[in-house]
Amino acid sequence: MNRSFIESLLKLTRFGNLIIIALTQYFTAGFLIAMHTLNDFKLFLLSLSTVSIAAGGYVINDYYDVKIDYINKPERVVIGKSITRRYAILFHIILSAFGIVLGFYLSWQIAAVNILSVFLLWLYSNSLKRLPFIGNLTVAFLTGLSVIVVDIFYRTNNSLVIIYALFAFFMTLVREIIKDMEDLRGDNSFGCKTLPIIWGIRKTKILLYILLVLFAAIVILLNQLYRALPFKYHLIFLFVPLLWLLYRLILADMKKDFTRLSIFCKVIMMLGILSMAFM
Repeated sequence: MNRSFIESLLKLTRFGNLIIIALTQYFTAGFLIAMHTLNDFKLFLLSLSTVSIAAGGYVINDYYDVKIDYINKPERVVIGKSITRRYAILFHIILSAFGIVLGFYLSWQIAAVNILSVFLLWLYSNSLKRLPFIGNLTVAFLTGLSVIVVDIFYRTNNSLVIIYALFAFFMTLVREIIKDMEDLRGDNSFGCKTLPIIWGIRKTKILLYILLVLFAAIVILLNQLYRALPFKYHLIFLFVPLLWLLYRLILADMKKDFTRLSIFCKVIMMLGILSMAFM
């Protein structure tokens, strides 16, 4: 394999996002469950299975979206250039199958989660992402599931893991809707029915305002119930960034604005992961 092929493969599988997924699971295990889990080789296998399935999901998503991506993100297109469509399908099958096999090695519960994840990622890429809100919910659900699966494996029924899974769910849901606003032109050209297309940008923004307020209210409520963190940590790691996100969302009206907001959602998610260290 030459260097350009490897670089293209890393770009296709969103290597940076895969690192974030792995870090999230290790932080969840180490800071929310027990520090000794960080030395557990099976945690590595669990994370590897999740990352493998996520990578396969990115590949199949790009496989189905080549034409749309030529409009929305032409600089990101890999399939059909440095990697053929046939190889892309092969990579998807190998990565997904590897994740499922690892799941069966760990436990039948993890295998069930992995099989469900592979199916939903394929269904999302094939059809759900072109439907209003359902595709966004699917990705948000899978993101939250990648956190909960750690608790499923260690069987601790840890309420903090559920709280962080909800955090991942809401932030991913907001980010996915923002990405739909960013990709409106290409999606509209190929008959997609995302929220910004059927509702327009203004109404979609109103939904995002509601989701952000609901998210903040749930965080405050859960913190009161479980006393998870002192309020100052929520202020630093969540509420100030959320207020900035809300402010920039109100002003946003161009593709580049929504691109920046999408990136900032990732920053908020990283801050959320880092806050686990204060538990």
